[in-house]
Amino acid sequence: MSSMETLIPFIGDKKKGEEPTIIVDSREASSAKKVVNGLVEKGVNVKTQMLDKGDYVISGQCAVERKTVSDFVYTLTRRYLFEQLFLIKNVYPKVLLVLEGYLPVIYKYSSIQPQAVWGAMFNLAKNGIAIVNTGSQKETVDFLYTAAKQEQIIDKRSPIVHASKKCDTLSDAQIYFIASLPGIGREKAVAILDVYQTPVNALMNVEQWSKTVNGLGPVITNKVKEVLSTPYEESKRQLDCKTEKVK
Repeated sequence: MSSMETLIPFIGDKKKGEEPTIIVDSREASSAKKVVNGLVEKGVNVKTQMLDKGDYVISGQCAVERKTVSDFVYTLTRRYLFEQLFLIKNVYPKVLLVLEGYLPVIYKYSSIQPQAVWGAMFNLAKNGIAIVNTGSQKETVDFLYTAAKQEQIIDKRSPIVHASKKCDTLSDAQIYFIASLPGIGREKAVAILDVYQTPVNALMNVEQWSKTVNGLGPVITNKVKEVLSTPYEESKRQLDCKTEKVK
């Protein structure tokens, strides 16, 4: 019997001990606390950890990326949305993009045409990335909960975090290394390497990034400098303090 045939009777079935587990990226958990709290209130076993790809892992086959409508439009202007989602698809066969918020607001933006947004959504869909529009964080919670139960209770798939695939080339590895720095990402990493050629040379000249690399201002440069120059023990101590406050 297919999942589709069992979905309707399943939705109203709430057996004890059959609540799903959702693995949430720790950064997403910090920025979307209402979503995480909503999942916990529904009985979901929420586990947080740093994920290389995706915001929510609901099975070994399926990962979910969540973006607000505003975030979606912003990432389109920065051109890294497609790459981000396709990298997730390299690891998880089924990738869902939860687009949270009032979608018609795209007609009020002046920085990007609505046709560009619809075009982006069409291209994602035709490349196998499903888009689900939720009107609020509550609706996002309801969707994630239902999707996780479908994957785990009906289809018997456990939530498994898959490691990112290895870089295919030396250039990929260099880009990945620079892109992992705070506020950088792939597009800026490529721009940095175009200027400095090697990661070592780029790091040695981080003070000059805001002057030599287009799109890199002092805010991002200072964050990178802080990561590169702060002693590890101090960073660990600061993180421990933040963790204690959260508890």
